[in-house]
Amino acid sequence: MTAAATSAAAAQVWAWLAEVSDPEIPVISIVDLGIVRGVRLDADGACTVTITPTYSGCPAMQVIADAITAALHAHGLQDVRLQNQLSPAWTTDWMSEEGKAKLKGYGIAPPAQQVIDISGLHAGAAISRRAQPRLTVACPNCGSTHTEITSQFGSTPCKALYKCLDCREPFDYFKCH
Repeated sequence: MTAAATSAAAAQVWAWLAEVSDPEIPVISIVDLGIVRGVRLDADGACTVTITPTYSGCPAMQVIADAITAALHAHGLQDVRLQNQLSPAWTTDWMSEEGKAKLKGYGIAPPAQQVIDISGLHAGAAISRRAQPRLTVACPNCGSTHTEITSQFGSTPCKALYKCLDCREPFDYFKCH
């Protein structure tokens, strides 16, 4: 297979994976969520998909792995290999803008800030701890920023529960990681 054909085939695999929904938030795909980190088509015909869990111990990862395998088998790829990559750790920065818009349309406030990248720090480096400004989370229902947190824990571990003080509706907020 030529490099161009391999690239086109990999792009097709990415498109197929973009149709696999997250089992906890079905409106967003595993590609939009940033779980899929890479696709490689090997010379022996295998397709290796690299995935990173949203957090270690995520109960949905086996369901996601099974869905990836099933989706690719359905498209004729018989030898599917999954590679778990734990480092660097998943971050909400890997979510696509389209995915964040889908979350909002589904009634879940997307992450409100970018996570600070500390991957360049070496062991023993000092991290200054400053007071963080109050997080402003916009209501996905009415758009108001007049919201408050009611619980650090929402319907899943990656979400917090907020309420809007204007429209009075409760909503989940996808926490920054």
